[in-house]
Amino acid sequence: MILSNPKINKIILLTIVNLLFVILITINFTSCCAYSFTGASVPKHLKTIAIPIAEDRSGSGEPGLRETLTQDLITKFTEDNTLQVAQRTEANAILESTITSLSDAPAIVSTGEQIESRRITISVKVLYRDLVERKTIFDKTFTEYSYYPSSEPIKGRNDAINLTLNKISEDILLDTISGW
Repeated sequence: MILSNPKINKIILLTIVNLLFVILITINFTSCCAYSFTGASVPKHLKTIAIPIAEDRSGSGEPGLRETLTQDLITKFTEDNTLQVAQRTEANAILESTITSLSDAPAIVSTGEQIESRRITISVKVLYRDLVERKTIFDKTFTEYSYYPSSEPIKGRNDAINLTLNKISEDILLDTISGW
């Protein structure tokens, strides 16, 4: 009998294991790497969106704040691929954002009034307009926050600002493509 031969059994077993491995890798790359909100309820006439550079009215004087938010938004929309990012003159919709506040406050104070952690809070007012039907889709404010250790006043603060802007841009994307 063939199955009683140990060499053939080993070859069959290795073949099955290799086949299962290839199937799992194929499933992994096809299912998790191509996620999009394409099934969202964005009206069919909206195919493109303009994302002009954000305004900074926070009064924080934080350098690069508006550029970072704008780039985060463009990256998120490009990766999502529900709406194509386009120039204002060619877009069906426009997403105008204004950073209205940035605060940096103590979050965790230990005994002896030592500040252990600080909290960055950023608010962004967003106006999303349909340029085809000439109507405002939404006009709302998004607020997010992140913490950083007070022992890292420069790097920690910058990381917290970037993380907070990333969270806000994700919230804006989700509301824009699925908030219908």
